[in-house]
Amino acid sequence: MIIEHPTERDLLEAAKLLKDGSLVAFPTETVYGLGADADNSNAVQLIFEKKGRPTDHPLIVHVPDVDSVDHFALNVPDFAKTLMAMFWPGPLTLILQKRPDVANAASGHHSTIGLRIPSHPLALELLKLSKKLGVFGVAAPSANRFGHVSPTQAVHVREEFDHDLLILNGGSCQIGIESTIIDCSRDVPVLLRPGQLSVQELEQAIETPIYQQLIDQDPLEDLPTMLSSSAPNASGRLLAHYAPKAKVCLLSPQALGQQLNTYRPKPNELIGIWSQNAFRPSSDQFLCEIMPSDADLCAHELFSTLRDFDKAQVHQIWIEHPPLSPEWQGICDRLKRASSAQ
Repeated sequence: MIIEHPTERDLLEAAKLLKDGSLVAFPTETVYGLGADADNSNAVQLIFEKKGRPTDHPLIVHVPDVDSVDHFALNVPDFAKTLMAMFWPGPLTLILQKRPDVANAASGHHSTIGLRIPSHPLALELLKLSKKLGVFGVAAPSANRFGHVSPTQAVHVREEFDHDLLILNGGSCQIGIESTIIDCSRDVPVLLRPGQLSVQELEQAIETPIYQQLIDQDPLEDLPTMLSSSAPNASGRLLAHYAPKAKVCLLSPQALGQQLNTYRPKPNELIGIWSQNAFRPSSDQFLCEIMPSDADLCAHELFSTLRDFDKAQVHQIWIEHPPLSPEWQGICDRLKRASSAQ
């Protein structure tokens, strides 16, 4: 059930549902989340069951304020505190050492936990009301079936799940891809998942380098010797992820142009194309959409575009590989993993 234009009373009822162990879907600035009381193991188990997500794959916990961090985390380093002060609320998740007696199911029973404060006003109000009821944090992965395209609109959530799920409609998500994840549980900050909040912005704030340990990267590449080769378990750390039903092919502009000139679709075969170039296909079996040349706008439209191609029942989606410049890193990450899922 979608609640349009949620009121304060609607948000209080949603907070009571969370307190009682039920699930609530709500908007953040990144994507819609499927939320449960992070300290309620039975409620968190419902998230894993509803999504079809492995129970050892940790969830990000959303908190209403920095004071709530102490409920979940131990040994918060100074550079993490600086990142909180500079970028929370916002699309930044920090991996911290977890207190042993909290959020065990939400953390996948690992020794670390991912925390963030979302900036969406509905999410913040829901979290504040929930804390007043004794819910110190809400575990909330993206509100979709595990491995599928993340939802950026309330209707996307309803398409994924049965209609008895309460969905707070906060409009289209401003950013459109998941948060940047920085590991703060070791001696130095390490990027585990890129997002639209760039590494350069974060480095400027803490005045120290941020190393990168991405899922498709050699574990020892460019990492200082004091770090172990294995990163802590964190949300969004699977190579095959964010996938539509159709097969995704990520192509260079030149390869995409060549494909359009040479490929002959089979009868009734539809090909979706997302490119910054305005190609003129030779057949109406090619459905072309223009990819924005601005990285922030592209991120905003990415998951909606993949979902629209699925609704059109295309058989393949050909996507022009975006630029490799830093502002496109999060988008390149999502597209690479979407194309790795088939």
